Amino acid sequence: MPDDPFCGRTWWIVGASEGLGRALARALDREGASLVLSARSEDRLADLAGTLTDARAVPLDVTDPASVAAAAREAGDFHGIVYSAGFYEPMAATEWNAEAATAMAQVNFTGCMNVMGRAVPHLLDRGTGRIVLVGSLSGFRGLPGAIGYGASKAGVMHLAENLRADLKGTGVTVQRVNPGFIRTRLTDKNDFRMPQIMEPEDAAARIMQAVRKGSFSTSFPAPFAWLFTAGRYLPLSWFQKIF
Repeated sequence: MPDDPFCGRTWWIVGASEGLGRALARALDREGASLVLSARSEDRLADLAGTLTDARAVPLDVTDPASVAAAAREAGDFHGIVYSAGFYEPMAATEWNAEAATAMAQVNFTGCMNVMGRAVPHLLDRGTGRIVLVGSLSGFRGLPGAIGYGASKAGVMHLAENLRADLKGTGVTVQRVNPGFIRTRLTDKNDFRMPQIMEPEDAAARIMQAVRKGSFSTSFPAPFAWLFTAGRYLPLSWFQKIF
């Protein structure tokens, strides 16, 4: 199938060692994609690559521009890239942890900028390709207890809009996906009820469907996602009171 975005294509997954990124690697593998797997944990990447058909591990630290540059060279040619690297600590402004807040900004947003600085020129040179950025429902509006995480994901979501505008007509397709709660080692830190929490495999399947469909922005799961997408049009005080 010549228009298939997966079969016979090479995808670079940044944040592949755990959770959603790991589930996406397995989903892409089942669709016949070749994979470049990146994250900080070389052992976890190697373990994952060994279970897939055509995959290789390229460790990197997204917060280190030199590490990203070296990984991009090693990754070589690729048709698509998913940025799913993420760090999370539940935090309210009244309990500010400067180190954790900065780490979330560096991994979730600055790391994405570092990687895009290498990926975008490569895909422009190819004249075709896909960029998939993983945002979050928490990035739509300011939520209680989400210092660092919400703002960093909002930055990623805004960046996707910038890229969509600038790359129109270049052959490079930009997409963003905005999931709700996913059961991972990160959400295990939460001590509150998480509505419609998804398994990583379910979230990965929804992202695969979104990529194949080609829509710019996809938020899930419904109806939980509707609170956030419709909530953009509510007065902020009303929106925050809901939560």
